[in-house]
Amino acid sequence: MSDPTTHPITPLPYQADFEALEDGEAETERALSETLHKINEIVRKDEGHAYRSVHAKSHGLLFGELQVAAGLPSMLAQGVFATPASYPVVMRLSTVPGDLLDDSVSTPRGLGMKIIGVPGERLPGSQADVTQDFLMVNGPVFSAPTAKKFLGTLKLLASSTDKLPGLKKALSATLRGLESLIEKAGGESGTLKALGGHPETNILGETFYTQVPMLFGPYMGKLQLVPVSPELTALTDAPVDLHDRPHGLRDAVVEHFSHSGGTWELRVQLCTDLQAMPIEDASVQWPEDQSPFVTVARIVAAPQVAWSDARSAAVDDGMSFSPWHGLAAHRPIGSVMRVRKAVYAMAARYRSEHNATQVQEPRSLTALPD
Repeated sequence: MSDPTTHPITPLPYQADFEALEDGEAETERALSETLHKINEIVRKDEGHAYRSVHAKSHGLLFGELQVAAGLPSMLAQGVFATPASYPVVMRLSTVPGDLLDDSVSTPRGLGMKIIGVPGERLPGSQADVTQDFLMVNGPVFSAPTAKKFLGTLKLLASSTDKLPGLKKALSATLRGLESLIEKAGGESGTLKALGGHPETNILGETFYTQVPMLFGPYMGKLQLVPVSPELTALTDAPVDLHDRPHGLRDAVVEHFSHSGGTWELRVQLCTDLQAMPIEDASVQWPEDQSPFVTVARIVAAPQVAWSDARSAAVDDGMSFSPWHGLAAHRPIGSVMRVRKAVYAMAARYRSEHNATQVQEPRSLTALPD
């Protein structure tokens, strides 16, 4: 974290020509929708229920309060963060695959955040809503530079959906061993982690990133969510025993929130240089020495029932998370973000059509069911 008064930056104002449609972007969007629909169909056939095409399995469903910081300088006081305020927030912790795997198949972790009751000019398609969603993964960069490149990765994921779960567990154990050796040597492999080599650590200790850019008022930025309270920072890199515990990550979240809460800081990194911080290449990490992350809000969650069948019905089935649910001040930008609009809407419609619970945006929320 950085103090903007001691580390001043000059954010670059957004211009429309900073974005450029990728060749065949409409076709990429169509192919992504078809591939995700294929995953939906396979999993629904197996489970008798429609789940998300990716991030199908939830490990924690948390209710908290987002507290926008007071006294933010004008370049940070944008959109949701324009004025000091408190909003209810729902956080959904998950892992990447579209099928419901044993947690010993360890893959990157995700966090979907839905802020409720947010005023302001809305994005097209969400004019009737009052929510702002941010989608995050526990790594600073996206797995592919563009939507077209991501399509290839997604097709590979689709081809392995519902294939040999026992083999996936064995492969994951091997990949974790390789990743451990790389990390002991001071490195890290995003590829190994994505394929199943993510370390078996507590999901509550993770730092999450939006990975791909969005508008931040007149500027452009990425967000980061960092655990800061002692009870959460103690869980960073803390091991979790997943042997013969198919829902071990969820068990750890439920156990923690049965007696403790947690606080996170929500931070923004503003774009100051298009060469170092590109908009259309989501695989590039924006350098923090040029533009550090700065805190704009905190999220506080009290002890609670962190996962239950009732919560799953309300959030897993009843809500969708999309970066296109939100304010015009936080419009998603870049090819990966642009294709997400239609693709995520398709996935939400699919679950609405096949499950008993209608997927819709909440207009108010005082708590989640227990």
